[in-house]
Amino acid sequence: MNRVLAHTGARYPIVQAPMGWIARSPLASAVSRAGALGIIETSSGETAACQHEIGLMVQSGLPFGVNLPIRFLKDDAVLRFVCEAGIRFVTTSAGSPAKFIAPLKAAGIVVYHAVPTLDTALKCVDAGVDGLVVEGSEGGGFKNPEEVSTMVLLQAIRERVDVPLIAAGGIVDGRGMAAAFALGAEAVQMGTRFVASAESPVHEGYKQAIVGAEATGTWVLNKKSTPCIRALKSQRTQLIHDAGLMPPDTFAGLKKVYFEGDMEAAPALAGQSAGLIHGVRPVQQIIADMVAEFQAIAARMGAMAAARNFG
Repeated sequence: MNRVLAHTGARYPIVQAPMGWIARSPLASAVSRAGALGIIETSSGETAACQHEIGLMVQSGLPFGVNLPIRFLKDDAVLRFVCEAGIRFVTTSAGSPAKFIAPLKAAGIVVYHAVPTLDTALKCVDAGVDGLVVEGSEGGGFKNPEEVSTMVLLQAIRERVDVPLIAAGGIVDGRGMAAAFALGAEAVQMGTRFVASAESPVHEGYKQAIVGAEATGTWVLNKKSTPCIRALKSQRTQLIHDAGLMPPDTFAGLKKVYFEGDMEAAPALAGQSAGLIHGVRPVQQIIADMVAEFQAIAARMGAMAAARNFG
């Protein structure tokens, strides 16, 4: 039995990442209707709006989860709301989940924490999380400045723990999903692929910037300070990259990037997987093709194992 499916109630072990402002009910419901797991973000800090979005997902009856970015929560309002709303699955991130685990589990909620290192993974398992989202450095958004790829990080963590793992970073299709499963994951999480989907609420200019990016089309920025991020290459991010540090107002224009398509207003967060995305497609098609490709690869590998050969 796949433990992530048991924990989430989804049909497929594919999770949508909790991108600020983007991961709300239009996208999350499309993902969940297609058989995967939609996630509602709370990192935007818009507490009332996020509570409304969570309410819409509860009313839909679809399986879904909520992300709680610990460092960015102003108070315990969202935590209390989630505990009282009948949520089944939560991911935590950006900080220690230790203080959150007891109230979440008391409410009957399964808790996975997002980790960028083996050390953090071990601490979270000791703290009592039910599973881990293993975030490699290929992924977009907020990153650990000490870069470890998904391929290496998954193996390092699986070698030491037995909790279910969701692989994140560099995955857009069934090939990436099959590779992650071979390394010990029981599910995958995708952000950039779903940002560039038909149901994503972002501006078409942002979607096309992802589609047009190469595998070398992103930079890791602000590695000597915090927060460290991965974003698309642009004139603005070129300046930040060359300077080595981000100015204080770096994210002031982020919503202009998302919803007006102004790619120079702020760093446009995206993963290296942008180089593997070749078009804006409906969520249903993305997930169906991904599952079919994964199953075809799994069947081929199974046949190789049965025949005890490598061809």
